[in-house]
Amino acid sequence: MFKSSTHSFVHELPLDITPKDDRELDIRLEASRHLYNACLQQCLRQIALIRQSRLWRKARRLSRIEHGKERKELFKQAKKEYGYSEYQLHTFVAEVRCSCWLQYHIDSATAQKTATRAFVSADAYLHGKRGRPRFRGQHRLHSLEGKSNATGIRWKEGYLVWNIRGGRSLKIPARFDTKEKYGVQENALKSRVKYCRLICKTLRGRKRWYIQLVLEGKALCKIKAGDDTVGLDIGPSSIAAVSGQSAFLEAFCQDLTSKEHVIKDIQKKMSRSIRLSNPQNFNEDKTIKKGPKTWKRSQRYRIQRNTLAEEKRKLAATRKRLHGELVNRVLQMGKSIRLEKLSYKKFQSSFGKSVGAKAPGLFVAMLRRKAESAGGAVEEFSTYKTYLSQTCHCGERHKKRLSERWHHCGCGVYAQRDLFSAHLARHVLNEHLDTSQAVKSWTATEPLLERAVSRLNQLANRKACLSSFGLGQRQSQSHAKKGSLSIEVADVVGESRELQRDVQFAFRTP
Repeated sequence: MFKSSTHSFVHELPLDITPKDDRELDIRLEASRHLYNACLQQCLRQIALIRQSRLWRKARRLSRIEHGKERKELFKQAKKEYGYSEYQLHTFVAEVRCSCWLQYHIDSATAQKTATRAFVSADAYLHGKRGRPRFRGQHRLHSLEGKSNATGIRWKEGYLVWNIRGGRSLKIPARFDTKEKYGVQENALKSRVKYCRLICKTLRGRKRWYIQLVLEGKALCKIKAGDDTVGLDIGPSSIAAVSGQSAFLEAFCQDLTSKEHVIKDIQKKMSRSIRLSNPQNFNEDKTIKKGPKTWKRSQRYRIQRNTLAEEKRKLAATRKRLHGELVNRVLQMGKSIRLEKLSYKKFQSSFGKSVGAKAPGLFVAMLRRKAESAGGAVEEFSTYKTYLSQTCHCGERHKKRLSERWHHCGCGVYAQRDLFSAHLARHVLNEHLDTSQAVKSWTATEPLLERAVSRLNQLANRKACLSSFGLGQRQSQSHAKKGSLSIEVADVVGESRELQRDVQFAFRTP
């Protein structure tokens, strides 16, 4: 019978672990790893047989457009012929679990969820959505999940409870935040628990255990979301946001301290250590030899590896926190958000370094989740129908080079390119730009964009700004001298609006 789906959110709590509980959880995590590898091996065997079958090869030869239903049916028959399904894998994992020592450390519900996890990875590989899944090595599985809060891994009155027939019963207390002032924890503990997830993390070289409660409902929103419509223009490392009341242009995670040189130094030390410990595995030109090899890792190498993992963890945690603050700032402007539909994977091929450091895709994912939780929505539209970077709200289109960071149209519109694209994004409805509404709101929006650029000019005196902002470019039709700041424009009395705008946008980074 089909079950109706409901909204879910996750609340994480640390566990108060004793050394005895830590050893037992390590054993159960290792038992789950063995089950995962067994299930994945079974799936890969079946996939190899399915791809060699006549039904599968016949389906591959059919056209997806002309014979879509017949093709789908042949694929289904090929899977059924070799017993490839999630529920068949549940039967397999039950037999494996009951035939050995694993039955004393993993319950049936957790074993089924582990099998489902392996099946999802293998199924994506079968249909060409991902690469071949890998087996998990020792200490490479860090989470376990239950099916419901009725059996297996459970949450009961502030405790993690995990009872297994024939094995040791666990009852581990959670640690609560007594200083939490927003009521998020209180709201979470009042919600119904769907199922639990056990997580193992390494923080500052120490192993920590957490329980994630998957709860029914929506998470409590700590901020008051605005009712306006917000237009966004997102780049590899920058974001422009415009609403009816405010606008800003800034770099992603501008307070994130770059530790690229620290990470490179650690990687160099690790590379030297591994070469000195394993000279038999390297050629004379320091490249790795082909074929199977055994590796020796020194104590110094292990220390450097743990240091590298900690540096990357801190970098990722800081980036996620800064993205969360920026998402809250956008939602305060408005909860109805419009932006272009971009391929962030494609960004990686051209701007790999910036995307790796700033993670714009993570920001959009967090924005979509929080906007839906606040009762709003994120609407993405095609860039091939709107052409916001080339279009003016008067209807003219002019293709710009990537180095041109300012929009200048014959109708008199003069603005920073990213901010103007965000202004146009506010007025995109059903994949089409409503130019009449964009023209009507331009009178109120233009001062907002000017103030946003003015703030950037002030910031440029203290911090390095991105070249994509265009602050170092000498703009056309500008009569101001180099180094003139937008703050000085407010002191000019009696000048026309056009002259003030020309002086404001003429700026070079000192």
